[in-house]
Amino acid sequence: MTSAASGTGLLAPGWSGSPAAATTGDDAFLRALLDAEAALTRAHAALGLAPAEAAEAVTRAAADSGRFDLASLAARARDGGNPVIPLAADLTRAAGEEYGPQVHRGATSQDIMDTAMMLVAHRTLGPVADDLGRAQRALARLAVEHRDTVLPGRTLTQHAVPTTFGLKAAGWRSLVLDARDRVTAVRDALPAQLGGAAGTLAAFTAYGARNATELPAVYARELGLRAPGLPWHTLRTPVADLAGCLAFTAGALGKLAADVLTLSRTEIAEVSEGSGGGSSAMPHKSNPVRSTLVAAAARRAPQLAATLYGALVAEDERPAGAWHAEWEPLRDLLRLTGGAARDAAELAEGLRVHPEAMRRHLGLTRGLIATEQLSARLTPVLGRARARDLLTRLARQAREEGVDLTELLATEPELLGIDLNRAADPTEGTGAAGALTDQALERP
Repeated sequence: MTSAASGTGLLAPGWSGSPAAATTGDDAFLRALLDAEAALTRAHAALGLAPAEAAEAVTRAAADSGRFDLASLAARARDGGNPVIPLAADLTRAAGEEYGPQVHRGATSQDIMDTAMMLVAHRTLGPVADDLGRAQRALARLAVEHRDTVLPGRTLTQHAVPTTFGLKAAGWRSLVLDARDRVTAVRDALPAQLGGAAGTLAAFTAYGARNATELPAVYARELGLRAPGLPWHTLRTPVADLAGCLAFTAGALGKLAADVLTLSRTEIAEVSEGSGGGSSAMPHKSNPVRSTLVAAAARRAPQLAATLYGALVAEDERPAGAWHAEWEPLRDLLRLTGGAARDAAELAEGLRVHPEAMRRHLGLTRGLIATEQLSARLTPVLGRARARDLLTRLARQAREEGVDLTELLATEPELLGIDLNRAADPTEGTGAAGALTDQALERP
């Protein structure tokens, strides 16, 4: 049975069943803690500070995480404030009397906990990057297919000027690529942590290391993490970078979700999710569930990131409470972002576009959507001020009387003989949208 701390996802459908669910559970954290401990013994052995047999024995003992009781570890963690202390004791016993003393030698609990957090993040961010790749490929296809599909641009909730769905999809993709690049860069930079009790590596020197500064790099190499420049017990750049990366990713995907939620409203219906969700009360509903879950993650992520940023204020050489405060928010943020990336990929791959609704909506304002391009056409003829005054008056009249702007334009004596058909056509008013879409799609 999954522990209560790990969660089953009952109240978190956004990340339930995602790769992040598997890489951030209690079992996954236990696996990371054990990997960190075993790698430390192997690093000792690589530098001649422990027998090779000890590295083999500890690695073998740590390989089976099922032999360690999660519930017991959680209960005993209260005594020292973290789960590393009881785990190190259990792993010492599991490694046997001869080699058990090599477990955790020279390290402090925060070394192992921080390193395990980096391992969990590393293992989670890989699938996140993969899902972001899926999303951007799907959005690129939409941008190409709908490069010239015209729809109303909306600013401050109102129709503004025409745009294209291709440009909108290209914009979503640009944000996804920004997120992908940040995730990849942060993942590649995640460091191991090794400093000993106060970040001086003193214990490793005491145990015979001629050059203790070599040990963190060897340790990091054993784990596939970056070598730390310094012990970072109270220098929390890696956690802060993770916080920013994850919050940005959730927010970038939230922009996609917010637009889809708006455009899929019943009265708009310019897009729809490929597989909408049902309602417990209304059989006719097909709810935009993927967008809803992504939007929920985007709303929660900033507050979690704020907690992690708050932990930057860490006193002394090792703090009381600051690094402890990071564990749950970081796990939640990894889960939320991982789930959002999975859902965004499914959303983009299944999104249905309805160009006929977009065309229909171009006429909702009875030609008013074309006033900017009409103004540009009339300015050389009437002057800028006169053109604006005329169009402002006619736009007001069109709204009040419920008539088309083009009909009113045709009655204006000073406009007789001026061909306004193209300027009044919303499909002619998308400016450089096509070229901008092409330009955006050049980004790999």
